[in-house]
Amino acid sequence: MRKDHRPFWLKRSQARFADWYAERYLRPQFQHMGKGPTVLKPWCISVFGYNIRLGDYPTIIAEPFAKVHLVSWAQKDFKDLSEILHNGNSEKEAPGATEAKDLNWQGMGLIDIGDYALICPGVRIQAATHIRVGAGVMMAQGAYITDADWHGLYDRCLPVGKTAPVVIGDNAWIGDHAIVCKGVTIGENSVIGAGSVVTRDIPKNSIAAGNPAQVVRELDPGRPVTGRECMFREFDAVRRMLDKADRECHGKNTLAGWMRALLFPRNDD
Repeated sequence: MRKDHRPFWLKRSQARFADWYAERYLRPQFQHMGKGPTVLKPWCISVFGYNIRLGDYPTIIAEPFAKVHLVSWAQKDFKDLSEILHNGNSEKEAPGATEAKDLNWQGMGLIDIGDYALICPGVRIQAATHIRVGAGVMMAQGAYITDADWHGLYDRCLPVGKTAPVVIGDNAWIGDHAIVCKGVTIGENSVIGAGSVVTRDIPKNSIAAGNPAQVVRELDPGRPVTGRECMFREFDAVRRMLDKADRECHGKNTLAGWMRALLFPRNDD
């Protein structure tokens, strides 16, 4: 479709239903969810674990073909699993016991996402220790952020594997289908190119790309970076402006015209 044929009242009703659904079914799944969320298709968002926090004014866009997954694993729950799987109570030490003792089992699988975040379809964030996402961070479609290997290197039955916290600075931009690996710090305002694999720290105000990602350019230090927070300084005014724009765009649409476009689409639709 080249045009949204929904009548204004229908689009507004669908948006209000999504808001209600997010408050009724999505908010209780977070340890904390801030004020003013904008959530498109909240039924396509999967939240698992106790320690997931979301700041004020987040924008989350999900699709049935590209769901958003936020997963927190409290790794202390798996501390003795390797020994159990390998009969660790026997006189012979379990194959994964040495590797398990070397890991940091103190993490609580915390995901902490700051204010004004943008989370696009297909984003996956999986934490076994701690992932800190700063304010105004934009995560493009299919981006993946993890702080763990999720299996032992030598013992493939060992859950979680090695972990190290991930920190993403304010106003960073994680590109389409980029991967951010364990132990990485990405500085504020930095941009990670589409499809990149970040395995080492990226300094602030940088553009990095590739596999492994490397800095290919630095931002102009003389030009300030305008973050997403500017969109929400007058939140009510912005919503009124968007509502007015929707009314003007959809005001002449009719229910019959919308149904016709769905059932009998034309080239000019």
